[in-house]
Amino acid sequence: MDGGVGTRIRVARQAAGLTQAGLAALVGVTRSAVAQWETDRAGQVGGNLTRIAAALGVSAQHLLTGDEGPQGGRAAESGDELALLHLYRGLGAADRQVLLRLAVRLSRDGVNPTE
Repeated sequence: MDGGVGTRIRVARQAAGLTQAGLAALVGVTRSAVAQWETDRAGQVGGNLTRIAAALGVSAQHLLTGDEGPQGGRAAESGDELALLHLYRGLGAADRQVLLRLAVRLSRDGVNPTE
């Protein structure tokens, strides 16, 4: 894929079925910030790169360099992770956004489901 970080963010966002506003909500920024990232006009991509990648389901490496496929990153490490991935892929765009928001909130809260 041609282009820089902004192009890769836009393509990954669209592949995830997210709007700019949806990605902004997941990352905790404004829609305007996402629009600026996607046009390579913002200097704050680096500070948010890990959260952007997590929200989009891609690796930070992919966003920075284009290495790995758009679904790059590590493979599922357990049956639970693989099951979640299959369920996620079967959801519509709106339900994916709900699930991603929940996952981001749980990860910020440090919830440990094994407790």
